[in-house]
Amino acid sequence: MSTTIRRWGTLAPRTQLSVVLSTYNQPAWLQKTLLGYAAQTAGSFEVVIADDGSDARTSEAIERMASAFPVPVVHVWHPDQGFRKSAILNRAIEAARTDYLVFSDGDCIPRADFVATHAALRRPGRFLSGGYCKLPMTTSQQVDAEDIVQGRFADPTWLRHHGCTDAAISRKLRVHGLRARVWDQLSTARASWNGHNASGWRSDILAVNGFDERMGYGGQDREFGERLVNRGIRGIRIRHRAIVVHLDHPRGYATAESIAHNRAIRAETRRSRSTWAASGLRPGPAPALETGTPVLESAAG
Repeated sequence: MSTTIRRWGTLAPRTQLSVVLSTYNQPAWLQKTLLGYAAQTAGSFEVVIADDGSDARTSEAIERMASAFPVPVVHVWHPDQGFRKSAILNRAIEAARTDYLVFSDGDCIPRADFVATHAALRRPGRFLSGGYCKLPMTTSQQVDAEDIVQGRFADPTWLRHHGCTDAAISRKLRVHGLRARVWDQLSTARASWNGHNASGWRSDILAVNGFDERMGYGGQDREFGERLVNRGIRGIRIRHRAIVVHLDHPRGYATAESIAHNRAIRAETRRSRSTWAASGLRPGPAPALETGTPVLESAAG
């Protein structure tokens, strides 16, 4: 069975961007995440769900929500043949219908200004590197629909009263406006491509041939970002301005073998300063015009 694509809603003219969400057999967490996108302050976007082979529970949950969702929804699915997140992300890139793509996960609830922030801060020739706050399982389970609609899930006081320690509540949730911008400028964290919160131009994503489908769990998002940087597409830190709240879950797909395999690929990407994934969107070597691309300085933010 090949990839299947289902669509709900009509894409309005001049829709600003597509949000690509990866998911696998976490329908409860995906529903909470989608509620976060239904509550966004900006409405000019579509949601593209990159489903790495979930069973019928996920498709049923999507169908229930998509029929009344405030923006268009696309469900891209392929059969479950192990961890193939890179492959389904590439299929989602192909299914997206706008020039700018925001990437996150189906277990990351966006703050209400998330889409608007990515749209406002995007710049030609750059990608955006956002932030997240990880919740413990007890708090993740307590977040309900009303908490999401009212924004309480991202409120430090609410989190403290629902099982989060002060140490677990990220500073990213405590600062806003000018203070958040200043913290992004002061931060020494690398402006890396993070699968839970990053965005870039479709043209730049196509220029590096999307995600490397050889890669299993562990760093496949970072390797993609490293190829962007090798091509001269540097990241901008927006870790304190564009925020998602990450719901806890087990990671049975994380193996030492896949992590070691991915580390070897990343090491080669850095050593060779590669800009093209031969096992990406278009399998094979880079077109003649893409070879010899000049390499610019590494990302500084």
